[in-house]
Amino acid sequence: MVRRAAGLALRIIAAIVVVVPLTAWSALALWFRLPAPEALRGAAAALFAVLGLATIVALFMRRSRSLLALAVFAVAFGGLLAWWSTITPPLDGDWAPDVARQTTGSIEGDTLTLSDVRDFDWRTDSDFTEKWSKRSYDLSKLKTLDLFLAYWAGPEMAHVIMSFGFEGGDYLAWSVEVRRERSGEFSPIADAFKSHTLVYLATTERDTVRLRTNVRGEDVRLYRLKTPPEQARALLREYVVESTELAERPKWYNSITANCATVVFKLVRAAGSGLPLDWRLVVNGFLPGYLYDHGAVVTTMPLSELMERARVSLQAKAADQSPDFSRLIRVGVPSPWDSALK
Repeated sequence: MVRRAAGLALRIIAAIVVVVPLTAWSALALWFRLPAPEALRGAAAALFAVLGLATIVALFMRRSRSLLALAVFAVAFGGLLAWWSTITPPLDGDWAPDVARQTTGSIEGDTLTLSDVRDFDWRTDSDFTEKWSKRSYDLSKLKTLDLFLAYWAGPEMAHVIMSFGFEGGDYLAWSVEVRRERSGEFSPIADAFKSHTLVYLATTERDTVRLRTNVRGEDVRLYRLKTPPEQARALLREYVVESTELAERPKWYNSITANCATVVFKLVRAAGSGLPLDWRLVVNGFLPGYLYDHGAVVTTMPLSELMERARVSLQAKAADQSPDFSRLIRVGVPSPWDSALK
């Protein structure tokens, strides 16, 4: 009796933990990436779903049929994985104008030189003046690191922008984004299945922050980080290395494993930070709590107050076209470098 119960439990676990998730992933992979008309993609996805269902049913039959069903399923899944491995990220494409160029750079001594820094003048999402430039920065004058969170889909999900502050009030913002084609659209589900590649963009804050506050009307919050200058410089170097490599060897964007938050976390770890893995790196709208728990932001006030004072959309709308945009949006935002908060 105990043996039969253990066998049944094992079959249930195999169905729920193995067959169901692999079937779901395979069906979606076929639907999103099979190079065929929609009807054929749908048929292929449905066929794999039927195979998965038949495998689950067979698991509860005689042992010989269970083993045969699992073998057939394993062969089919193995063939799908072999096909999946042949889908490589494209180097060229008819990219949307705002992601048409990949920022690249080089460092000689303390001098960072970047090509294709984006500084668009946005009027609407589809009406803008393009401007790409080559810029140089003195790394010895890098002093601060800030985090912007742009909430675009409720309180759970936000776009992450890291901004490096230099003496004299110059800021360099980095945004990890989906490299869409002109006719492409962003889809969190589709982008987990090799639909788009990654692009690392170095921008001005008046470009990438103002786009989200003044043009798209997103709730943007700014968190000033307790990051020593030497660690900020190490992180900036990682951005430069990664972005330059992407220009030669593109990588797939993945809305779960390689998105704007998880890529930034990887860069932070590479730069020497000991911050641990956490579910809030994926559900990144909750990043402020993660940073607060680990003392990476101001902790001399309740988290709720810090989050409220981090809102910068009103300041950004007021600053709008001002050349002093970056300073104006920071007015009233708590900073760990403010002596009154230490």
